[in-house]
Amino acid sequence: MTNLQIPPEAIVSTSSTKPIELYVFIDPVCSLSFDLQPILRKLQVEYEHYFTLRIVLSTRLSTLNSLCKNDSINDDDFTHPALPSVAIKAAELQGKRAGMRYLQKLQEQLFLDTKNVATYSSLLSIAEHANLDIEEFKSDIQSKEATRAFQCDLYISNEMDVTESPSMVFFNERIEDEGLKVCGVYSYEVYEKILAEMLDIELNRQEPPTLDELFLRYHTLSTKEVASIYGVTNYAAERELKKRTLLQQLERIPLGDTNQWRLKTYTK
Repeated sequence: MTNLQIPPEAIVSTSSTKPIELYVFIDPVCSLSFDLQPILRKLQVEYEHYFTLRIVLSTRLSTLNSLCKNDSINDDDFTHPALPSVAIKAAELQGKRAGMRYLQKLQEQLFLDTKNVATYSSLLSIAEHANLDIEEFKSDIQSKEATRAFQCDLYISNEMDVTESPSMVFFNERIEDEGLKVCGVYSYEVYEKILAEMLDIELNRQEPPTLDELFLRYHTLSTKEVASIYGVTNYAAERELKKRTLLQQLERIPLGDTNQWRLKTYTK
């Protein structure tokens, strides 16, 4: 954990009065970044009233020149190491929520469905699954705006000296104070403690939404995530999730030592 200053390029004007700015640096195709997802979701559910969130893509690449020089992406098998990240930035041009939906769906395809997400055709398919405007996405993924947005993320990563994915950087509302950088993945309690120390208050935990509302927001959750968010046993969480499977509301995806559950209306 180290201290640092926020670079001017990372400052986004906002009318929010939330006292903490939370920057989350991820490589979207890195499994450790996917492992951070349950922690980040629980922070949002319990303490989102304290912070605004910005996702920064910190994929490590030697150069973007080959992508920048490609004038037209028409080959369905076209691939480039930067393409998934540029696709996420293209999705964000349709709005922050659209970008988050796209990122979530891309990681699901990669880590849950074990599909290739590095080709143009696969990224178009993900855009369809994320309910994006496909023609707009096709235009945006080839645009200078999407490439520049990704390059800006890489610049911010460099300025904040972020060399690991994932990493979190916490800034409070006092501009003169340094931020706190946390590299890697720790237990949820570590991030909770950092939030409380930076605010210098006893945290007020929000009540979680209903299970149906939770799935409308995140679409795919594990048994462990649900149990953690609601403070119940894995057995109790699994029982409620199985009920919704029987009602054809969710589908079960076995994964390692837990199950993932996906909203069926979100599956294509």
